[in-house]
Amino acid sequence: MAGMIVKAIRMSKVGGPEVMELVDVELGDPGPGEILVKHHAIGVNYLDIYFRVGLYPQTLPIGVGQEGAGVVEKVGAGVTHLKVGDRVAYAGRPSGSYAQARIMPADIVLKLPDALSFEQGAAMMLQGLTVQYLINDTYAVQKGDTVLLHAAAGGVGTIACQWLKALGATVIGTVGSPEKAQLAKAHGCDHTILYREEDFVARVREITGGKGVPVVYDSIGKDTFMKSLDCLSPRGLMVTFGNASGPVPPLDVSILAGKGSLKVTRPTLTTYVLNRALLEPMAADLFQRVISGQVKIEINQRYPLAQAIQAHRDMEDRKTTGSTILIP
Repeated sequence: MAGMIVKAIRMSKVGGPEVMELVDVELGDPGPGEILVKHHAIGVNYLDIYFRVGLYPQTLPIGVGQEGAGVVEKVGAGVTHLKVGDRVAYAGRPSGSYAQARIMPADIVLKLPDALSFEQGAAMMLQGLTVQYLINDTYAVQKGDTVLLHAAAGGVGTIACQWLKALGATVIGTVGSPEKAQLAKAHGCDHTILYREEDFVARVREITGGKGVPVVYDSIGKDTFMKSLDCLSPRGLMVTFGNASGPVPPLDVSILAGKGSLKVTRPTLTTYVLNRALLEPMAADLFQRVISGQVKIEINQRYPLAQAIQAHRDMEDRKTTGSTILIP
């Protein structure tokens, strides 16, 4: 397989979806600690757009994509937890999953249980592991907690709604349309707020009897950050984990005192899965919940690899729900 030529998406500059180009890439053999994985399905995430537009700096030219599932074709020296023929899935850097095959650092790659399909694996690793750490570690949601979740009909949102319900929490979710409200409710969201038509702060106060919520999960960023602080109860936690509307502006931290000794955190998956001792139990929890049916992975968009540009356009235009994958 050394010298195999594969199709892959690369970008040599940052910008709109059109900076992504489908090119031929020659793959050599995996080096020490690496594997060669042939993809069967590839995850598409809003995170990929952040990298594409240059919100997160990286050295160009570079591949695109953080998530995939497939079969190990070759194993480099020193890799003991994987072998040729293993079904695998992964999420995380280095970028470059938008490809028919790639060489990967083996330490972020996990065996995919037989009960899960490649499509499920590609669609759930980044979003599912994100939900796992957000609701178990960043803020440990307890039975009876009421939480505010923005973008409740998105990929992270639909997984989080189901998982939060399984934990016995009450979920207030913001959505952009009545159709998305229905989708969020179908996944366990108790109260939906149409953020374009309703004041979500007033609605959260109404739903909670004026108390507010102990935690807000916000992947929207600039447009929702300040108002989200007003939804928190005293000593509540603002979890800002995405920037779909743009980055949160610089914050005068004295505001947090005036609004009730609030806490703010900006977590990333990379920190929570820094090594296999952290990654493996998180993944085992995710796999078990999906296999048991407690959390269903909804793949609502599929595109051929060559149509990655369209996938990004649809995601930026808020046309997607649930998970999105590319088929190599």
